[in-house]
Amino acid sequence: MKKILIIEDEKVLLEILEKKLATQGYEVLVAKDGEEGLQKMKEAKPDLILLDIIMPKKDGFEVLTEMNKNADIADIPVIVISNSGQPVEIDRALKLGVKDYLIKTEFDPEEVINKVTKIFGQEPDPPEKKAGQPQEKKGKMPEKKVNNPGNKIFIVEDDKFLRDLIIKKLDTEGYETAFAVGGEEALKKIGEEKPDLVLLDLILPGIDGYEVLKQMKNNSSDDIKKIPVIILSNLGQRDDVEKGINLGAVDFLIKAHFTPGEIIDKIKQVLEGKK
Repeated sequence: MKKILIIEDEKVLLEILEKKLATQGYEVLVAKDGEEGLQKMKEAKPDLILLDIIMPKKDGFEVLTEMNKNADIADIPVIVISNSGQPVEIDRALKLGVKDYLIKTEFDPEEVINKVTKIFGQEPDPPEKKAGQPQEKKGKMPEKKVNNPGNKIFIVEDDKFLRDLIIKKLDTEGYETAFAVGGEEALKKIGEEKPDLVLLDLILPGIDGYEVLKQMKNNSSDDIKKIPVIILSNLGQRDDVEKGINLGAVDFLIKAHFTPGEIIDKIKQVLEGKK
């Protein structure tokens, strides 16, 4: 069994990658900062490393530099997954020996699997070519599909990375999007926006998601009361799920169990059921 070490301090992304790789049959190790990552790669000798750049203690460039100085770990292939797509940073990573470079704002778990498979099974595409592609798109919005006109999705989520990722994927599918970070803000904006569906986290600043759901379903306006709500939460105990469904949610998704693409598929299913 191939062993993959993920060095990443973004909790949501770490969970998505860990789950996706594990379902593909890989043994997955995780580290949440550069120092821990270096220690684990020396101890476990993984077959591949997925490496963030901006991290606590030691950043990705420091990790790569130290790897190159240590003959025991210098040859482990590395795929960088970073917030930055600046050419100077991509060039720097490539010069330090990385095999490929992915940008978080364009993140797709399937693309990660494809790149991992290429490294293990065959020669990867030239990293210079792949890494340069996001720069060619710079300044352009992803081309939107036009098969979902009029569907507005409201996202209530305080995790910026996950929120931005879901909004980006919804935008490219042709949906309108709006969002709120806290519970009170969510109720106010839902009343103003009257979306076609709400994707709702439970642990929020201010009032929690259960209270948001309760107030929506008790609202005097049918326009608000009938909006379907999908809960998306780190909570996943049976009592949590039952409470959400009993309060009127149409579905309850546990964050660690669903990729962003699967979340979008659930949204589509619910909207199809409204027609």
